[in-house]
Amino acid sequence: MNLLHVDATTAELPEPQPKPTSVSGQLESAISVWADAVTDTGVWECGPGEFTADRSGATEVCHIISGSGTVVGEDGTSAAIGPGTLLVLPRGWRGTWFVTEAIRKTYVMVGA
Repeated sequence: MNLLHVDATTAELPEPQPKPTSVSGQLESAISVWADAVTDTGVWECGPGEFTADRSGATEVCHIISGSGTVVGEDGTSAAIGPGTLLVLPRGWRGTWFVTEAIRKTYVMVGA
C-alpha cells in the first residue's frame, strides 16, 4: 500500500459546481484523496453564502485551511471557523454553515 500525500493549500480542484443544499446559490468543488467502504478523505472548497448540512449517516472531521464563517447546529450551538479550526460534526449532527469568506478545508468522513 502506498503513502498518499497532497498539499491541501495548493491542490488543484475541479471546476466548481452548484452546491445542492445551498440556499444562496453557492458553488463547491472537491477532490477525494482516498476512500474505502466506510471512509472518505479529501479537500473541499465552497464560496460565500449559506447551506445546510446533515450528518445523519456519518461523522465528519474537518480542518479549515482558509476562509471564515460560522457553523450553527439545529440545537443552537455554534462555532466561528477560520484557518486552523478543527471541527467535528458527529453522526446525527444537522445544521447550517454561514460562509463569509470562501472556505477551503480538508475532511475525513467516517461511516459514509
